[in-house]
Amino acid sequence: MFGRDRRSEKQLSAAQHLIEQLAGQLNSRVSVKLWDGRMIPLGENVDPNLHLSISGPGVIGSLVRRPTPENLLKHYARGHIGFHGADLHTFIEALYVRDSRKRSRNIRKSTLFRSLLPFLFESAKNVDVDHEYQGDITGRKREKAENKDFIQFHYDVSNDFYELFLDKEMVYTCGYFTDWDNSLEQAQFDKLDMICRKLQLKPGETFLDIGFGWGSLLCHAAKHYGVKAHGVTLAENQVSYTENKIREQGLERQVTVELKDYADLEGQFDKVASIGMYEHIGIDNLNGFVQRVNSLMPKHGLFMLHGITRPAKETMKKFRRQNAERRLLNKYIFPGGELDHVGHMIQSLECNGFEVADVEGWRNHYMQTCKLWSQRLHERREEAIGFVGEEKYRMWLLYLTGCSLAFKNGGARLYQVLVEKQAKKEPSGMPPTREHLYQDNQHYSANQRRAA
Repeated sequence: MFGRDRRSEKQLSAAQHLIEQLAGQLNSRVSVKLWDGRMIPLGENVDPNLHLSISGPGVIGSLVRRPTPENLLKHYARGHIGFHGADLHTFIEALYVRDSRKRSRNIRKSTLFRSLLPFLFESAKNVDVDHEYQGDITGRKREKAENKDFIQFHYDVSNDFYELFLDKEMVYTCGYFTDWDNSLEQAQFDKLDMICRKLQLKPGETFLDIGFGWGSLLCHAAKHYGVKAHGVTLAENQVSYTENKIREQGLERQVTVELKDYADLEGQFDKVASIGMYEHIGIDNLNGFVQRVNSLMPKHGLFMLHGITRPAKETMKKFRRQNAERRLLNKYIFPGGELDHVGHMIQSLECNGFEVADVEGWRNHYMQTCKLWSQRLHERREEAIGFVGEEKYRMWLLYLTGCSLAFKNGGARLYQVLVEKQAKKEPSGMPPTREHLYQDNQHYSANQRRAA
């Protein structure tokens, strides 16, 4: 017993010494709480409400032996590492220090070695997690049948869970903030209306939504623009939810949905949208996707492609290399997902019979959307854990927060690309200006009043 107590005290002293060394370099606004309750500030002007907790010496031992992002994620998911005093987005912003990696290298290697040595053989806590995709996480060699598995892994977690942080219409894509102080509900209403305006939807037209989520755009387009709307998805929970929404809103004659892969679609539609589904297709499958959409439309038909991208690199080979963070996202959140860059997105559209009419970047809008989602989920923590368990709750909270910060630093971007199906040797069918997007006509004013 005496030897164990002595080892424990040695580990606590070593951890404290290392954190104090880091504090001298980082000067962060948070503190670190060790497993015996002692609180060590990571800077000179810490917020007394903010601290990071470490549940035991085994956590440090595990990270010393395997210092990978995945091991750190698992310790967080299992609750061995915690963030306290604020929502995760606010906490990480307070923790962040510019050039932190460069600054931490100023600590002498001998100091680092002496501080970590007492943990080297400390037994680790179990970090196995239940929520991880077991198949090919990249989806680059996917079979068609795997598309459904990829989608259901993420979207069929629980409708009740998603209701905790989404707006009342369950819109799970980027909002559009005409004012940065607008509510999430207003931003999502304005986003739905902007999409309808860009597509120039008119009463009696047929409208297809590929990957329709929980039916918000389908119902909005039918109610406010008079179209006959149809949607397809591979998420079973979303189909049943949207069918109920259609019945509740009395839209059975205007809106239909089905569980179907886009590759199996047939028929003709005047206008088509794919909002936030592009990321699931995979770069190798983009030409096939765009060709299928083209085949479903008449000439001069409009197609809205709304998707998350990453900044381009010198070559596609360099661009498609997977780093640790993207592998984790594929394994635990979005299996089969792959982000394109906007240049290749546009190239795929132009090579397959479309003319680009409009490109708009919404990076700042998605930064704000994900921030609000993260904070709303944090506020409903107990209910979320009741629906999906603490592990999934923690993973989704980190995912939403990480997305907001990725949009903030420019590592992730969001574009809406509007294209028109080419009609050779004919002028474009687009209007001469963008007035139709912003004019404050009676229809739009009425819509704004409904959202308020």
